Amino acid sequence: MPDKTPPSPEQPPVQLSTWEDKGTEQSLEEEAFTTPPELTNAELVHLRVRVIALENLVIALLTQGSAQQLAIAREMAAYISPRPGFTQHPLTIHAAAQMNDSVDRAERFRKRYEP
Repeated sequence: MPDKTPPSPEQPPVQLSTWEDKGTEQSLEEEAFTTPPELTNAELVHLRVRVIALENLVIALLTQGSAQQLAIAREMAAYISPRPGFTQHPLTIHAAAQMNDSVDRAERFRKRYEP
């Protein structure tokens, strides 16, 4: 059974993995950033299926979320959008639009089941 004691004050808090983590780039082989391996067609199809499943799970969870949680999701979409004066990358712009679209879909789905 896992130990459920709280971490000691000397122990650093657990962090979620992000690209900004110190040492992340050094912990991976340099080639991973320059020449990623080619994916097979089967791997690409599997990845697409998993992304579709995750997207629909997120929409289902947002459907049950509070108005504040929906607002936070929209705020995060605005957060990843390019800032004025910075290069607008098409993938980032599209990702922000997809996030807003997911919130919109959750709101439409929620209205279908309101009493």
